Amino acid sequence: MDADSERGSGDPAAVFAAMADLVYREAEPDQVYEAICSAATQLVPRCDHASVMMRRRNRYVTVAAGDDIARQVDDLERETGQGACLDAIEHEHPQIEPDLRTGSPWPRFAARVLAETPVRGAMSFRLHTETGKIGALNLFTDTPGGFTATEAAQASVLASFAAVTTLAVSRGETLASLRDGLSSNREIGKAIGLLIVLHHIGDDEAFELLRSTSQQMNVKVADLARTLNERHLRDMSDLNRPGGRGPLLG
Repeated sequence: MDADSERGSGDPAAVFAAMADLVYREAEPDQVYEAICSAATQLVPRCDHASVMMRRRNRYVTVAAGDDIARQVDDLERETGQGACLDAIEHEHPQIEPDLRTGSPWPRFAARVLAETPVRGAMSFRLHTETGKIGALNLFTDTPGGFTATEAAQASVLASFAAVTTLAVSRGETLASLRDGLSSNREIGKAIGLLIVLHHIGDDEAFELLRSTSQQMNVKVADLARTLNERHLRDMSDLNRPGGRGPLLG
């Protein structure tokens, strides 16, 4: 993937296809993580830097970083013992701080980041892997207030893809099965991102809401996710219709 592509301007289908191809051309987890970091800056508007950090036993390790700034921010989290990534790993809720200058919940971390890097906002999403290791996809912006609900929803979709791709590395799935899984999980990831943003719940809660509703309606999770996503697009194009837009799944 072209690291010089305009931030947030990448074509999702092309980016995810490249990630899938990478899995079976190289089949090395570290290279897949690096591709995920590159995808973050291509797909999420105003994401200038990205990293993937994993918890291995009692240590937090940066397994990939898009650039030195992302790696430096991860270092500052470890040094201060606080930050979006650490909280995302330890808790199920995504961690989003649009502007580190305005009362950050991680004061020591924010002070160091503001003084030592150009980063002004951060968000992190927890990842699970086949081996039970827990990590997080971390996105950083140099624009104060650059991360909004829209960017958070897009990043949530990428986090879902990241989990599917890293699982494929350890399972040795075929390229065809990976692409099929990515197609379904793209819809599921979008729906989960919407539910997280609209209902202010964690990723596990959002998936459980999606799963339980699919059982009640006797439809596949991917089909329900696709329906929700299509409904959201229709609603967004007609915000001024009488009665407004009701909440998704409740």
